[in-house]
Amino acid sequence: MVTFDSIRRDQEHTPSNGLRWFSRWLRRRLPTGIYARTLLIFILPMIILQAVVTIVFMERHWQMVTQRLSMATTRDIAAIIDIIQTYPQDADYSEVTQMARQKLDLSISIEPKGELPPPREKPFFSILDGILSDEIRDQINLPFWIDTVGNSSLVEIRIKLPDKVLRVFAKRSQTYASNTHIFILWMVGTSLVLIGIAVLFLRGQIRPILALAQAAESFGKGQRRDDYSPRGADEVRRAGLAFILMRERIERQIEQRTAMLSGVSHDLRTVLTRFKLQLALVGDSPDLVGLNEDVEDMQSMLEGYMAFARGEAEEDVGKLRLSDILDKVEQDFSLHGKSMTFSIEGDNEISVRPNAFTRLVTNLASNARRYAHTLHIEAKHSTRWLTIIFDDDGPGIPVKAREDVFKPFFRLDEARNLDNSGTGLGLAIARDIARSHGGNVTLGDSPQGGLRATIRIPA
Repeated sequence: MVTFDSIRRDQEHTPSNGLRWFSRWLRRRLPTGIYARTLLIFILPMIILQAVVTIVFMERHWQMVTQRLSMATTRDIAAIIDIIQTYPQDADYSEVTQMARQKLDLSISIEPKGELPPPREKPFFSILDGILSDEIRDQINLPFWIDTVGNSSLVEIRIKLPDKVLRVFAKRSQTYASNTHIFILWMVGTSLVLIGIAVLFLRGQIRPILALAQAAESFGKGQRRDDYSPRGADEVRRAGLAFILMRERIERQIEQRTAMLSGVSHDLRTVLTRFKLQLALVGDSPDLVGLNEDVEDMQSMLEGYMAFARGEAEEDVGKLRLSDILDKVEQDFSLHGKSMTFSIEGDNEISVRPNAFTRLVTNLASNARRYAHTLHIEAKHSTRWLTIIFDDDGPGIPVKAREDVFKPFFRLDEARNLDNSGTGLGLAIARDIARSHGGNVTLGDSPQGGLRATIRIPA
């Protein structure tokens, strides 16, 4: 009976699932950088090609030539054995020895009543040992002993005759295709040279991409790099020019927004100043208390709009000590009769825009001071990231509203809002400052029962 579970198990073990699993496994183990991946594109085909060529060469040339040379040498040894056994010889076998040296280029000696040495271990990668042994068995068919590794330039062969032992010394080049090592050496050496040239070329091509990435990263942190200029291949130059144009458009838009709001701010401040003068001339009156408060609210709202529009983007990056900021926050908590503790792990000095970052930290801390009784700040400064965690015991913010509170002009009535004037820009300004540093501000649940605010920016 076919069930749904059996069909699902069959689908899980289909070849396509196996291919997807292998693809994921391979992606996890391959390098992620473009430099390393491009090197693999160069090196892997070269290695595979060399392996195929080497195997084919060994099968078609090395082994075949070695077999033919060994066959010819064994045929010469068999002819010498036939001469010794068929025709009468001198006592010292001088004639056959001279003939072998002059005609066959073999050095022989005959040991009367000699014995073969014990068998030697065969070399693991010796083709000559196997081929020469097979040829001696096929053509001579007598007990023998060979040594192909004892002397690098000679091969020793001993044949056991009925009452004597024939020793033959042949040149290795007569029995073995020795030029194969030169071929492999040239092939590997040429490949190493080509890989070296490819590495130098790739470094020159990757460097403009890294420069573009660094310029984009610096711009994301609010650090303008005027020394960047597009270089490299045409595609990289086009990407670099597109980045420069995009950066100019963004900066122009920010300048236009700031200039527009500065003009609006100037006009509104002029009107507010007139209101204040008229109220001051009227004098103190209970009927004007509400109007005075409205004017002050308009003033604080106007400052909040301007702060959000500026985003502190015009400030240069400088050095700042975390302990100095947190000490001021602790003093502020003490003045209001509340508890604040902090800890710093790692380097105390950071590279940020000092005024903007100070405002970011003090805004989050002031928010906790207004709505909670205790606050603990934990700062961790590693080689790559700066993380500051604010844990308080206040009422917190509902989970469904934690992203909405970062939207400009969003007001949270039931819980809390960073902006004292109620414009709904407090958390928006905080996240804007964090993102201008290349990081972010996130909200979560605190172990103390309140809100956890986390600042995380690149170190």
